[in-house]
Amino acid sequence: MNFLKSTLAGLVALTSYGSFLSAAESTIKVGVLHSLSGTMAISETTLKDTMLMLIDEQNKKGGVLGKQLEAVVVDPASNWPLFAEKTRELLSVENVDVIFGSWTSVSRKSALPVLEELNGLMFYPVQYEGEESSKNVFYTGAAPNQQAIPATDYFLDELGVEKFALLGTDYVYPRTTNNILESYLKKKGVAAEDIFVNYTPFGHSDWSKIVADVVALGADGKKVGVISTINGDANIGFYKELAAAEVSADDIPVVAFSVGEEELSGLDTSNLVGHLAAWNYFQSAESDLNDEFIAAWKSRMGEDRVTNDPMEAHVIGFNMYIKALEAAGSADVDAVRSAMYGIKVPNLTGGTAVMLANHHLAKPVLIGEIQADGQFDIISQTEEVPGDAWTDFLPESAILKSDWKDLGCGMYNTVSKSCIQQLSNY
Repeated sequence: MNFLKSTLAGLVALTSYGSFLSAAESTIKVGVLHSLSGTMAISETTLKDTMLMLIDEQNKKGGVLGKQLEAVVVDPASNWPLFAEKTRELLSVENVDVIFGSWTSVSRKSALPVLEELNGLMFYPVQYEGEESSKNVFYTGAAPNQQAIPATDYFLDELGVEKFALLGTDYVYPRTTNNILESYLKKKGVAAEDIFVNYTPFGHSDWSKIVADVVALGADGKKVGVISTINGDANIGFYKELAAAEVSADDIPVVAFSVGEEELSGLDTSNLVGHLAAWNYFQSAESDLNDEFIAAWKSRMGEDRVTNDPMEAHVIGFNMYIKALEAAGSADVDAVRSAMYGIKVPNLTGGTAVMLANHHLAKPVLIGEIQADGQFDIISQTEEVPGDAWTDFLPESAILKSDWKDLGCGMYNTVSKSCIQQLSNY
């Protein structure tokens, strides 16, 4: 009798375990790695909401490969080392099939060694400094040649800016981007003494001296422009100080690389009219697909919620991931990666996004002018520009090429004809 009871108990346990495995295997798990608290929550919470909307919409269509998508949301809380821990949790404990996440480059670089160790796959949706190409990351935001360089050209060619203030938050993205821009400006004939560079910590709030220093640059009568790589809620204090100092866009134009509609929604933009941002998408882009996306977003989140560029990057990355799953026939990371190359999906500006062999997209470059209602008037737009993982404006990078499809290398030296192992944990 005891033997029979034990046998039955074992069968029940096995059945329950089998049911558990069956349930676990019936979904494709999508990790969402965005800060929902701390200094970057102002920007990243919206991206979490975007992913949940995309997942819900796909599930309403029947999911993919006969399975529903399951979101696994974590909060790395604007704590850069915590991005590594949360990435490990998503891959090792939650067993997610893919991760959509990070905003700052320091958070991405924190997650990167874990992604490479565990062969995870992450879609990174924000403009960044380039100088990186990992087989475990698809970079759906802009590289410098798709944002920073075209914006600088606009200042030089259209606005006649002669002196440049490069203001950034003190971490890898602004420092590397400004290093590229300094080299580029000097190649364009701008003197070293006409380039002012300043970095501030995350969450910096006292901008009075820095704005005064920028104003003082124009004492000799030369036209001054600000290129801003300020990130997170520090932008609030910066723009408020500009307004307090009565600095208009006609006096000293600012072009921002990390300020979009979401960041402006918390500001009084009446004094910011005419300042600029460079992105690959604005809510004001005119296309039927964008109209549909905005309508779906506002229906879900409320009429006062806006869309922005990193949201579009997640839309593109998500739609590419779905197509790659269908092409691969499974969620296996290596199979999905191979299926990603050459995938095309519509972007929200009326064009087509293409995934390149260097894990970057072809994207249009847009310059937007801030309006009183917090939206951007698109004053310049290019055709799709292929993203370049390695800049042409630093000598050590100009000789490098990324090609994961044919060369299987993200850091191929075109002079020595050899693949270099990139260190991901610096």
